[in-house]
Amino acid sequence: MDTSETEQLSSDGDIRERPNTFPAIRACIFDMDGLLINSEDIITQSTNRLLEKYGRPPFTSSIRAQLMGVPDSTNGDLFHSWANLPVPREQFAHELKEQWRLDFPKSKPLPGTEELLSCLSRAHSGAIDAGGIELALASSTTTQSYELKTSSPEAKRLLSFFHPDKLVLGDDPRVRQGRGKPAPDVYLLALQLINSTASSGGKAIKPEECLVFEDSVVGVEAGRRAGMRVVWVPHPDLAVEYQAIQKEVLAGRTGIAEIGDDWQLGAVDDGWAECIRSLEHFDYEKYGINVPP
Repeated sequence: MDTSETEQLSSDGDIRERPNTFPAIRACIFDMDGLLINSEDIITQSTNRLLEKYGRPPFTSSIRAQLMGVPDSTNGDLFHSWANLPVPREQFAHELKEQWRLDFPKSKPLPGTEELLSCLSRAHSGAIDAGGIELALASSTTTQSYELKTSSPEAKRLLSFFHPDKLVLGDDPRVRQGRGKPAPDVYLLALQLINSTASSGGKAIKPEECLVFEDSVVGVEAGRRAGMRVVWVPHPDLAVEYQAIQKEVLAGRTGIAEIGDDWQLGAVDDGWAECIRSLEHFDYEKYGINVPP
């Protein structure tokens, strides 16, 4: 869709105005797997171990890219059509779950994550009378997997930057079944939790004052559908796979999952999302975030 960076379709099909200049960011909402900790690489290693056991080749970068960020992806049709395993998918799922139980506690923070969260926890928004930057986590991982992935001392220290009241996980009963990413519900719930406990002078934080950090394509779309700005930090395999359509990814317009409500999507080159190689390269000033020396 060709629209200017100040326009986007509204729910009734009309064009609605989007601001030329963005407000300063007041809240940051993070995905976890593959963004904050190396659990996506652990999932690949664990799966490859089982694939080898059954005489099957390891993940290709292409199939891996298609599965990243998709809940229960190794139990789905795409994976099993590609893997062509000699055992029922229920057996493979059980064995993989046991392998993850052993491997997930080895999860470690990815480069730049601890420094970024530490800086944001001390930072202030450039918005008038906005106060500090609010932090929340919105992950597709289940509670059981979350506890395993965050059980190492390093991961536990990293995730301590998030208050327990500002966590949204994949099995959260407040998220309607079937409304995980790329639907916006998890991010909108995270914002609701932020606003219910925020110390921001009583002024509610708006979606456009939120910055979503994501590594997956479906996660970027969820953030865009929520009306939030997005920083995409893809795994190198994912970056290569989607290089040709990076602009569509940033707009949330890859069409990976059809969920309707296309008025929620962004426009190509509208400035609401960017791609960076690592959280080490995050530009605080660009988002109106002031970090004390």
